[in-house]
Amino acid sequence: MPVTSPYAARLAEIPVERREVQVLGATTAYWVYGEAAEDAPTIVAVHGFRGEHHGLEPIVAYLPGIRIISPDLPGFGETPPIPDREHDLGLFTGWLCEFARAVAPGAIILGHSFGSIVSAAAVAGGLETPRLILINPIGAPALEGPKGVLTRIAVLYYALGARLPERWGTALLRHPLTVRAMSMAMAKTRDRALRRFIHDQHDTYFSRFADREVLHDAFVTSASHDVRAFAGVIDVPTLLIAAQRDDITPIEAERRLAMMFPQAELVEIAEVGHLIHYETPAEAAGAIRRFLRLPAALVR
Repeated sequence: MPVTSPYAARLAEIPVERREVQVLGATTAYWVYGEAAEDAPTIVAVHGFRGEHHGLEPIVAYLPGIRIISPDLPGFGETPPIPDREHDLGLFTGWLCEFARAVAPGAIILGHSFGSIVSAAAVAGGLETPRLILINPIGAPALEGPKGVLTRIAVLYYALGARLPERWGTALLRHPLTVRAMSMAMAKTRDRALRRFIHDQHDTYFSRFADREVLHDAFVTSASHDVRAFAGVIDVPTLLIAAQRDDITPIEAERRLAMMFPQAELVEIAEVGHLIHYETPAEAAGAIRRFLRLPAALVR
């Protein structure tokens, strides 16, 4: 039975258009939400690992009046891999820089989870932006998080998926039970309808990676880097939206991360984990509006 999004009504009021652009010699699919008003800011929003643009739509739903450009990362969703390239941090960072300069030069950059690493690395490397927004930022090595044992299991899981015969390895990586286990581990809400929506989102979109090689490259990248390496050289105002129950980066590490930026503001959201974009999008959007000094939206 189809699961209705609790944010569908709000999102339906925001116009959206699918577009394509050539980046690094390949096609990038992206979606433009909202009207391009002269006085409205533009945000380029970068999704997390194994996700695609749909994952950030609940936050988009609470940001009417803001133009949001949301691409699928190379090798995920409707964007194919970059040919003959390892999909490491250098690839994703170079892709984001070229994409942003091509479709929205000078836009605000937003990254969620793995997208926070890519976004921070790009801005530290010279991508011009007036402000940076990081949601569920990866502020410490995943192996040092409160569930480091689970991360080590994930390392073995992705390594096995890459080494098995292709058919078996891909089937393991896309197995519905594995996807559901990941979803259950991340969801913190006790709202049954919202949990069903979250699980349906992961069931629908979490396996839309191009192939196991791209997925393995991206996982290694996500597990090998964190935002701390770039914080000190990011000289634009930065907003960190962190979860107090995040199992990937504990809130204490997020507080330390905020101190590493020359100009950073930390907003903590209680009773949520690594799925701020699904569980508390209104709170995240409110923090973004305050950070951008925009009037509050009507929340219903």
